[in-house]
Amino acid sequence: MAVTIEDLYRNYGILADAKDNLSQHKDAYQVILDGVKGGPKEKRLAAQFIPKFFSSFPELADAAINAQLDLCEDEDVSIRRQAIKELPRFATGENILRVADILTQLLQTDDTAEFNQVNAALLSIFKTDAKGTLGGLFSQILQGEDIVRERAIKFLSTKLKTLPEDVMTKEVEDYVFAETKKVLEDVTGEEFVLLMRVVSGLRVLQTVSGRQQLVELVVEQAFLEQALNPADPDTVDRLLQCTRQALPLFSKNVHSTRFVTYFCDHVLPNLSTLTSPVAELDIQLEVLKLLAEMSPFCGDMEKLEANLNMLFTKLLEFMPLPPEEVENGENSASEEPKLQFSYVECLLFSFHQLGKKLPDFLLDKVDAERLKDFKIRQLRVALQGKTGDALKTEENKIKVVALKITNNINVLIKDLFHNPPSYKSTVTLSWKPVQKTEAVIHAAAVGEEMGSGGTTKKQNSPLPRRDARQIYNPPSGKYSSSIGNFTYERGGFRGGRGRGFGARGNRSRGRIY
Repeated sequence: MAVTIEDLYRNYGILADAKDNLSQHKDAYQVILDGVKGGPKEKRLAAQFIPKFFSSFPELADAAINAQLDLCEDEDVSIRRQAIKELPRFATGENILRVADILTQLLQTDDTAEFNQVNAALLSIFKTDAKGTLGGLFSQILQGEDIVRERAIKFLSTKLKTLPEDVMTKEVEDYVFAETKKVLEDVTGEEFVLLMRVVSGLRVLQTVSGRQQLVELVVEQAFLEQALNPADPDTVDRLLQCTRQALPLFSKNVHSTRFVTYFCDHVLPNLSTLTSPVAELDIQLEVLKLLAEMSPFCGDMEKLEANLNMLFTKLLEFMPLPPEEVENGENSASEEPKLQFSYVECLLFSFHQLGKKLPDFLLDKVDAERLKDFKIRQLRVALQGKTGDALKTEENKIKVVALKITNNINVLIKDLFHNPPSYKSTVTLSWKPVQKTEAVIHAAAVGEEMGSGGTTKKQNSPLPRRDARQIYNPPSGKYSSSIGNFTYERGGFRGGRGRGFGARGNRSRGRIY
């Protein structure tokens, strides 16, 4: 005989009145458990009554959790929401892991309100037992189906940072780091980025040694011990993703040496043959910008002279000789050679940063004619007097960026003309944000002779603090021809090798347990 509303209320009254003798009314609690077999009204009541008396009947704990779980999978979304809302009340003692596991599986719902209810329930049980809750989450990340894994990782990447210190203790954060390293043995590119966000936000890793651990984690994913296959877009993609994740971690105490060395040894020699993982991405400019941002934090290099040679060789490739003059003094070529100013800025800056470690290097090899061929007088005139709305046009935005690039180039070149090179100038890379673009334009317009390599200290602000750096999303073209940020996203990497960015198999959906 089916349980009715009246049956549920009557047995609820028996249990509510029993007080200290509650455990003697096992039959009454069983009637409430049987309510999950009734109609919608009976189920909604059962969803509320079952957890209320759960702790008083340990011998019926499994039956109670299973009954509540049945309600969590009911066809009626209102019943599911009510059952999910009450699930945290089962998260006591050894049940915490199971409840967390169940809630993690429930993240696969497509109902927005239900999904939010699951998130709220998970956050609630964190306060009861953070480590146990994480155990359920990581269990599903490691073994669950793909949709659950994906949403569990996103939950961690967005919610952990919101939890207070008394919940996210050092022991809990150490557990997160240890479990994340297990997950990283087989991840997609998107998962790698999200998981790095998780561990990068841990307070226990905000020290120098902590950031060094994170760099080591990225190095393992980057496969820096292997030669680069420039024709494989996934291999190139892996390197780009890893370098982007490592970049904010570098400082004067946490060095970028292994990444810079790898770029010099394997990327620069294959620069022209790199296969871009995204059609719109100027892959050569992207890697050169990453190299430039890393170079100030490079430590001692084993092959410094060879790496400087490689940088200088690449620099000359993007600095063609000026056209030869004929007898009447005019150029023999019909047009000026196309100069890749953005590329040159990156290479010059990288050379400038690494050259500090070997200041006499290449003094006699500097090609003055090529270096001096970068003139900006025409660009300065084009921008002179333009302010406000005039500077907001797409064409002038491009010119503003070009002006910053060529100014940086001239400053860096001027340092190389000293004997020995001085390496004392400080420049802000052209893609770094500035407060007022107009200040740069004004400095050019009032008569500063940048074509000769001169500059003022006021124009060149110091490099931003480590935590203020932004990873550049590059435009393409002769200069930075697109001012807006380029959105670079990929779903992941293919061709896994048993660890790192692997190809994860799809899992079929099964019953939540």
